Amino acid sequence: MDVHVVAYGGLFLLIAGESAGVPLPGETALIAAAILASQGKLSLAAVIAVAATAAILGDNTGYLLGRRGGRWLLTHPGPLRHHRLAALEKSEPFFARHGSKTVFLGRWLPFLRVTAAWLAGASRLEWKRFLFWNALGGILWAATVGAAAYLLGEAAARDIRLAGFVALGAAVLALAGFLLYRRTRRRLPMRRPPGPAG
Repeated sequence: MDVHVVAYGGLFLLIAGESAGVPLPGETALIAAAILASQGKLSLAAVIAVAATAAILGDNTGYLLGRRGGRWLLTHPGPLRHHRLAALEKSEPFFARHGSKTVFLGRWLPFLRVTAAWLAGASRLEWKRFLFWNALGGILWAATVGAAAYLLGEAAARDIRLAGFVALGAAVLALAGFLLYRRTRRRLPMRRPPGPAG
């Protein structure tokens, strides 16, 4: 079998699987393929095209699984059902307001790259909206990560992973700060306007 077929096929499967919700090294595979392209062993254009296609198809598979299976897991009777329903109740308005940003930016964040599609499906984010931001994110992610690895070589693997974890940490801190702000705001007593003097 042609080594190029194996390389592109492996790249597709790893990225599609990661995007569908399986913890696979999809981004690492993209970086490795782009480095091989910089050495003349693969085509950078083909690497980016395969990675973007795999990301989009994998995410849409994850969306469908989340919309059907993920929602069932959260709502079916059993242990912790009350907590699962509460989590779903909170995630639906969140995705209604921030779903587009989450789907788009999730391509560059290690944890969300695996879970965003499932969460969007389980939260019933509109599919057309999901598809647009998912496709845009998948194409730009494949192009930016692929080009960076092509230009920077092996140093790119460490730098891209570090940037992803830093961005994930910043996103977690921002979300925690926002939730703390909302909780504190709810607990503050309502101030009544001062009544008329005298």
